[in-house]
Order: sequence, then C-alpha cells, then structure tokens
Amino acid sequence: MTMRFLSSKLAVWLIAAFLFAASSNAQSRRNARSASLEGTTISITAWRTDDKTEPIRPDSIFLYENGIEQKIKSLSYDPSPSRIVLLVDNSKTLPIDLEKLRAAAMEFAYEIFEGDQLYVVAYDEKPEIINEWTDDAAKMEQSIKNFRKEGNPHLFDAIDVTLRDVLQPLMPGTRKTAIVVIGDGLDRGSKTVFKALLGKLQEDDVTIYSLQIPDRTGGAYRGGRPKAGAVISQLTEGTGGVAFPVTEAREAAKFICEELRRNRYLLSYVPMNTSSYDFRRVFLVANSGIAVRTKLSQPPDIK
Repeated sequence: MTMRFLSSKLAVWLIAAFLFAASSNAQSRRNARSASLEGTTISITAWRTDDKTEPIRPDSIFLYENGIEQKIKSLSYDPSPSRIVLLVDNSKTLPIDLEKLRAAAMEFAYEIFEGDQLYVVAYDEKPEIINEWTDDAAKMEQSIKNFRKEGNPHLFDAIDVTLRDVLQPLMPGTRKTAIVVIGDGLDRGSKTVFKALLGKLQEDDVTIYSLQIPDRTGGAYRGGRPKAGAVISQLTEGTGGVAFPVTEAREAAKFICEELRRNRYLLSYVPMNTSSYDFRRVFLVANSGIAVRTKLSQPPDIK
C-alpha cells in the first residue's frame, strides 16, 4: 500500500516536472521570437573620411553577426550628452607620478561639451569615489588632489563596481556611456572574471577608452591571466573604443569627447539566422569614404 502510494506520488511529480520544463522552453522560444521581431539597437561610431557633407545613411553600412549579414532597420545620429567615468589607477607601483596622473584626468574637464558630465573613480584594492557627476573643472581640480599611490590594482573589480553602481542606474535612458581607464591594465587580485566583465560591458553598450601607461611588468607572463597590455587592447577593441598613450592625454581627451558628441549613432537591426542564446561575433563595414567602429561581440538576447 505504501509503495503504491509513493509510486503514484513519484509519477505525479515527474509529470509536473515535465510540464514545467515544457512550459519554460516554450516561454524561452516566445521570448526569442519576440526579441527577434523587436530587433536590437547598438551604439556605433561612424564618420566620413571623404569631403562629402551629406548624412551617413543606413544603406551605407553593413552589419554581420557570425558572418551573416543582418537587416538594418534604422541608423540615427545620437545627439545626447555623454556620461564619462574616469577610472584612475592609484596603485603603489604604477610607473607615473601623481602630478602627471592628475594632469591627464584634468584634460577631460577642459574638453567636454555642454551637457556632458564626468565621474572620477580611483582604485587600488577598492574603488573610491573622487568626484561624482560634474562638469565643473574647478571642483574636479580640487577633488583629484585625493589621488594617491597605495596597494595593488584590482582593475576588474573596479570596472565591475563602476558599471553596476555608477552607469547602470542611468540606463536605459542614457545610452552614451564610456569609461576611460587611466592605467597600464594590470590587475592583481580581482575576484571579477575578465571574460565575464567584458561581456557585461558589451551587453550594456559601454565603450572603454584608455590613456595607457607603460606596463609596469614589462609584459611578464601572468600565469594564465591576461597581460596588462592585452587587457587594455581587449577592453577597448572589444567595446568599440580606442587606446592612447598617456603622454598624449590632451589630444586623447579632445578626440574622445568630440567622437562621443559628433560621431555616435544608434543602429537598429533585426537579427537574422543567428542564435538568441549565444554570443555573436559582430563585424561592421561601410562604403568607401565612411569609417565605422563598434563592439566586437553581441551578448545573447535570451539568458
């Protein structure tokens, strides 16, 4: 009697589990179809390299995911103000003096456009807020006097916290977001996994730029972890940004602020013949006379 009762309960449990799994799979398929129908919007950088003054049109740009051409729905210039986080390495062994570090950061206060704002975070083992959102150069000049050189660089953790606590609260209303890493790319001790971090940045369409300081390790082997220079390259190229030597801070700040204001577009497209469950490689090209840049990967639409 007891065994039959248990068997009956087991059968009911298995049927319920099967129905739940079937319902979940169906829901995922519906979500996938919905995401496909609604399309995807990404930020891209586009500018003319010829002498023409006419607007850049959607039919001048070609987008591929995993080698498959996608159907572009629209391309629109993004006139919105920028939100730029300066993420400054304050670790003890960084091969640059504090005055040069402060001078590099200040260049952005002189170059931002009306409506743009800066947020300054310094990091060693932990990130520290130096200045919340501001466009006041005098205020920023006072706050960055708090830069110091202590401890080890937990770069990945600092980017993760900046993304979560500073930039994500602005979303989805604010799409023009960037982090400028002022450092050499070295990470010693972060709990955040680099590959997962890069995926989060790509998912949120955050562009990474860098004022790159020479690698304090001289390119030493990192035991399976990315070398400092490779970190900067993968962060900037993977999110559609650019790296500059810190010695060119003035030119870099002018370039970054002007690019965000004048050359940013929102590109909307319908994913074609690609999986909504996997990361997709993104490749963007344009007609002659137009240059384009964007992130290298698009995260899954369905988690």
